[in-house]
Amino acid sequence: MKGIHKVVVGTKYLKYEFELRRNLTIIRGDSATGKTTLVDMIRTHMNDGESGPVTLNCDKGCYVVEGNLWKGQLDNIQDSIVFIDEGNEFVKTKDFARAIQQTDNYYVIVTREGLPALPYSVEEVYGIRTSGKYGSLKQSYHYSVEEVYGIRTSGKYGSLKQSYHSFYRIYPDSTTEKIKPEKILTEDSNSGYQFFDAVCTEHQMQCDTANGKSNVFSYLKVHKDEKILVIADGAAFGPEMDRVLQLVQTRKNLALYLPESFEWLILSSGILKDAETTQILQTPSGYIDSKEYFSWERYFTALLIEKAAGTYLNYTKKTLNEAYLKDGVKNAILEQMQKIELK
Repeated sequence: MKGIHKVVVGTKYLKYEFELRRNLTIIRGDSATGKTTLVDMIRTHMNDGESGPVTLNCDKGCYVVEGNLWKGQLDNIQDSIVFIDEGNEFVKTKDFARAIQQTDNYYVIVTREGLPALPYSVEEVYGIRTSGKYGSLKQSYHYSVEEVYGIRTSGKYGSLKQSYHSFYRIYPDSTTEKIKPEKILTEDSNSGYQFFDAVCTEHQMQCDTANGKSNVFSYLKVHKDEKILVIADGAAFGPEMDRVLQLVQTRKNLALYLPESFEWLILSSGILKDAETTQILQTPSGYIDSKEYFSWERYFTALLIEKAAGTYLNYTKKTLNEAYLKDGVKNAILEQMQKIELK
């Protein structure tokens, strides 16, 4: 599945309206914020159809998967949107991650915990904002990585007041000032690290690698007195965002820079001078097939390898082509990092 898909589900007094643009969307929030109500409504429509109390408008089928029989349920669902409520422990397992990796579905997962086995984006973690036609319900705000939401309602499907629910991004980009780090920490040890290590050497700075996103938090805990800029792939950093962001919010010497990926940064620089790439970057949802690419980071890596093949910018993930360190190419990439001052 690819593209942006709008979901509108409601009853006479309660309505949820939101859009999904990636294969993994996370909804976050405290108890009694309405997350489960959303899943309940999808389940009711799945069971009762148009004759039931819930209406559902979407260009894709919407289903709820739950319990010990989740594998068998998934086997019968294709090209659809799958909702999973919190409390289903299987979403935390590598078995679940393997099972959905090559499916052509989108998944909306309600959880208050990070899911390290899943490469979801910081941009696809949401909360749910509630407003009423004849008044408003209290809004709830949470912090989480790319598609995480929270909801507040009352009753099985809301109160007598009409209430409207929409998603808001939990991890908005709040950086307004230039960031001037003394050290850079990269998530990986491949081409991205090699690029920033060379840049840091040029500017008499240190660059370290965390050797994986799950190690970023522990590194920052140890290096608590250093002024560090963390550069990680936003397209898959969602599971780590909550705890890393808590450190950033309490320490003035930390900052985050989360492009989709290092490959996305190169593609966005325009050095390939490719019209199709420019078009893809404007609306990536229309090109990235969830069955083929489990995360957008994987897609942008494949795209860069394809577009740069046979040119002086030939790209591999493991070893950085020295052409990317030439002044013209290097500076074009760094110019995309508009809020980062490395000099």
